[in-house]
Amino acid sequence: MPLDPHPVNSLGFAKPASETRVVVAMSGGVDSSVVAAKLAEDGYDVVGVTLQLYDHGAALAKKGACCAGRDIHDARRVAEEMGFPHYVLDYETIFKDAVIDEFAESYLAGATPVPCIRCNERVKFKDLLETARDLDADCMATGHYIQRKMGENGAELHCAADAARDQSYFLFSTTNEQLEFLRFPLGHLASKSETRELAAKYGLPVADKPDSQDICFVPDGDYASVIEKLHPGAADPGDIVDMAGKVLGQHRGVIHYTVGQRRGLGIGGLEEPLYVVKLDPDTRRVVVGPKKALSTRIVPVREINWLGDVAFASRAEWHLDVKIRSTRPPRAAIVRPISETEAEVELVVPEEGVSPGQACVFYAPEGGRIYGGGWIWRGK
Repeated sequence: MPLDPHPVNSLGFAKPASETRVVVAMSGGVDSSVVAAKLAEDGYDVVGVTLQLYDHGAALAKKGACCAGRDIHDARRVAEEMGFPHYVLDYETIFKDAVIDEFAESYLAGATPVPCIRCNERVKFKDLLETARDLDADCMATGHYIQRKMGENGAELHCAADAARDQSYFLFSTTNEQLEFLRFPLGHLASKSETRELAAKYGLPVADKPDSQDICFVPDGDYASVIEKLHPGAADPGDIVDMAGKVLGQHRGVIHYTVGQRRGLGIGGLEEPLYVVKLDPDTRRVVVGPKKALSTRIVPVREINWLGDVAFASRAEWHLDVKIRSTRPPRAAIVRPISETEAEVELVVPEEGVSPGQACVFYAPEGGRIYGGGWIWRGK
């Protein structure tokens, strides 16, 4: 049998790197910059793309936000340094319609949304991915810390090698079709320090740039001001009540509170600490109760994206680990499908602070494979 004249390259294509075009989603941060620089050094036909997601002029002086004016400038400098083309695409309208508006509406409905997931799902891995195809790219690469591995039935999503940097919670809605086209070159690295060492090695101007911490369109962490700007009057005051409906005090707007919150309630002098257990935007009530009232075992989940090898509803139940907050480790659960996109998740050990609007991400009990997940939509 003759030898294959074109061995598979590091991105999985049976052709030379120079004939493999890869669009790199560049936020201007160190992670995506290292991805672009490494692929360029390896000889790939790299095209850098940065999205303008909101009025970057207004955000220019704000630190800690992605995709602002400073970041666009930094991404362009990296492209110039490494010698590949770079484009800035105006996605401001798409981003507002697909992410910001829903973020505000979810908060107004008493939920705790995760806009970064919607951005990946509806903007970066949808519209930007289609743009990459229009540019005749073979694949699109990002700086996310997650791994794409080939299994018996195609590409699989796996946790990053560095558990402290793993971003699987924010990428559970990646579809199988998208996964075929995506690449995550940093997922195998043991630590963030390796990424910064690579940035220094390539002489990148962002080698020492701090990581972004906040939601990009809320760089100062003041969610309420963003919501009030979109929905004037959203912060109308109301009652803080206990679980029996007794009024304990007044609040300054439901949008200022989240389920599980203890501090800043302004109702001191009680026998035991009280926590926010429910938000009722219709009556403008913040319901508080003891910590035990936050304990939840049954979690309803919908809009499920399933990444398993057989149909989700083909089994009565799945024994998986689930993560219900980005900052919490996966915990054992029984996932019972109601349909292909809806399920009841029973936590083996009840958890506190389960909140509508958060994601519930499914993991294999061993091995780090991600089986997708869905959205928590109401508490019981």
